[in-house]
Amino acid sequence: MNYIDIFLESLSAEHGRSKRTLDSYACDLRHADENLPSGLMGATANDIQKYLANLPERASSIARHASALRGFYKFLMLEKIITENPTANLELPKRARTLPKFLSVSEIELLISSAGDTKNATRLRAMLELVYASGLRVSELCELPMTANLGDKLLIHGKGAKERFVPMHDRAQNALHKWLELRGDDKSKYIFPSNGKTGHITRDGFFKILKKCAVLAGIDPARVSPHVLRHSFASHLLAGGANLRAIQTMLGHEDISTTQIYTHVLPEKLKETVKQYHPLGHMGDKEI
Repeated sequence: MNYIDIFLESLSAEHGRSKRTLDSYACDLRHADENLPSGLMGATANDIQKYLANLPERASSIARHASALRGFYKFLMLEKIITENPTANLELPKRARTLPKFLSVSEIELLISSAGDTKNATRLRAMLELVYASGLRVSELCELPMTANLGDKLLIHGKGAKERFVPMHDRAQNALHKWLELRGDDKSKYIFPSNGKTGHITRDGFFKILKKCAVLAGIDPARVSPHVLRHSFASHLLAGGANLRAIQTMLGHEDISTTQIYTHVLPEKLKETVKQYHPLGHMGDKEI
């Protein structure tokens, strides 16, 4: 019996995991099954610890492998297929987190303004405004259904089939409205339809026109991606004084620790706060 496939079916049916996640888990688990001395079903805690230690990959990739293994064995335990979980006391490698890359507010403005010089400018302008206004993941943006548009907010079906509401400010609403007027009576269920097999603009398609937009804006295209726009949304909100929990909700992060990476913007913000509000903050280098 192929327990890997049964586990993946469970993830899809009961937890609504994306195809990308399922493919990643499948690859990691099959690699482990082939490289553990007795395969997945005969592995001991020591076998798994050694397997992870010998993976020639970044810490983040190793952590992903470990996550797949832990989920797999937890499933087997719940289904009473095994009586002992070899990952129960697994020591996960620490993930070396890099600070998220983001653009300045003025660069975002340049990027959005340059959309007017591209083909399908109205559509691109709407997409840029929505990402920066609501912090959408690129897949959420590209696959946005018409039913998600609730006027001043969007209903997003995110990771794990979890729903969340994200607000849109007036400028984003106007950009979306202009695009929908131009889109007209297209029968597609998607806000950003395409003639391709997916029925909507693809991640790669948006990525490519975003790079062209960066060139037009005079920004190094290597610094620009859909995820950088999402990072910029969160970083600028936090720098402006937004509550971390509110940002977590809008981004659709399950764990607050994922959102906390954006606190990299705080040191400069704190310095500005001290300078502005501390009674001696305006003294500079003057002697007291």
